[in-house]
Amino acid sequence: MNTLSRAAVGAAILFTLLSTGPAAQQPAQGPAPGAPGQTPAPPGRGGGMGNRFAGQPRINALIVSGGCCHDYPGEARILMDAVNRVLPVDWTAVVQGGSGTRGSMPVYADADWANGFDIVVHNECLADVDDPAYIRRITAAHRSGPPAIVIHCAMHSYRAATFDDWREFLGVTSRRHTKAFNIPVKIVAADHAAMAGFKADWVTPVDELYVIDKIWPNTKALASAVSPEDKKEYPLIWASEYGGKTRVFGTTLGHGADTWADPVFQDLMVRGFKWATNRQ
Repeated sequence: MNTLSRAAVGAAILFTLLSTGPAAQQPAQGPAPGAPGQTPAPPGRGGGMGNRFAGQPRINALIVSGGCCHDYPGEARILMDAVNRVLPVDWTAVVQGGSGTRGSMPVYADADWANGFDIVVHNECLADVDDPAYIRRITAAHRSGPPAIVIHCAMHSYRAATFDDWREFLGVTSRRHTKAFNIPVKIVAADHAAMAGFKADWVTPVDELYVIDKIWPNTKALASAVSPEDKKEYPLIWASEYGGKTRVFGTTLGHGADTWADPVFQDLMVRGFKWATNRQ
């Protein structure tokens, strides 16, 4: 079981637990269903689904989201629902940090914030946070801890920091993006485990192409696209090994509701989740 305290999670929790099995009946932590600050999870997915995940180890997953610009509750629901179709997952999902670019997330209050989780999904958008102790508390937990998925504005979070710890963890450095457009995606690593059989001619809903200034060591681009502005090609999906061992799956896609509603994008998220947790 994870070690997040009620103080760190309870006041801003979105879902305490969404599960594909019997464990869904009892939340792991946080306020009781319907308590202030909590949006109830969709109806329990254990009932009527039989034991199709019988014998598979359950995955304890954390989604950290919040800050500027996006529908984090809606995105969390879509992600959880997509992954729950194929894997037995117990979820904790929080929306914290307000709605601006300088919020603080209580979930990161303790150095052991990630203990007990098998994967963390970072979907926060806090560009102007630059506190070294705060940021390094996040990255230190991943260096010898759980794998991660990093989505869209996570790449522009902590952008104001003058040190590179967060960017090294992400696997890429980015500080800006193009105007939104329908992005033709070019698969550049079709043989990678996360991309085998992925749609080869995907054109996204209107989304932003992030300008990638640097690809860090141990990072492999999986797909890319050409900017209509500078005509350069930039990675938009990648797989990384932070510190040479912690799996990090990333995409700069995911700006708007149309992208999140796209079955191809949802398939990408499932693939990334499976690769990061080594559940191929």
